[in-house]
Amino acid sequence: EVQLVESGGGLVQTGGSLTLSCAASGFTNDDYAIGWFRQAPGKEREAVSLITNEDGNTYYANSVKGRFTISTDSAKNTAYLQMNALKPEDTAVYYCAGDPIGSLLPIDLLVKKKFDYWGQGTQVTVSS
Repeated sequence: EVQLVESGGGLVQTGGSLTLSCAASGFTNDDYAIGWFRQAPGKEREAVSLITNEDGNTYYANSVKGRFTISTDSAKNTAYLQMNALKPEDTAVYYCAGDPIGSLLPIDLLVKKKFDYWGQGTQVTVSS
C-alpha cells in the first residue's frame, strides 16, 4: 500500500521560505506522479505543483510560478516543494498526493486527475 507522509509546514513571515517534504513508500516502480495540493479555509483544493518521477516533467500553478520548486530524490523516495517569497495568500493546508500513472498521462491532464493516494496534510501559515 502506498503511504505518503508530509513534513515541513509551519509559520513564516511574508517573504520567507519553507520546504515541504513528502516521504513516499509502496510504489511498485519509479514511474509515478507526485502532486502538491493546497486548500485554504473556505476555498476549493487546488493543484500547486506536480512532477512525474521518471521523466521529471513538472507543472506549476500560475500563482506560484517562479517562487516554488518541486523536486524528487529517488534514492530517498522523497518529494520536496521549495517555497520562496511566500505570501499570506499561500496560507493553506498543503497535501502531498501520489498516483502510479506517472508519465503515462500528459502533465496537463495529470493536473485534472484525482490522485489515488494522499498524505495527511501540513499547515503552512504566512503572516503579513
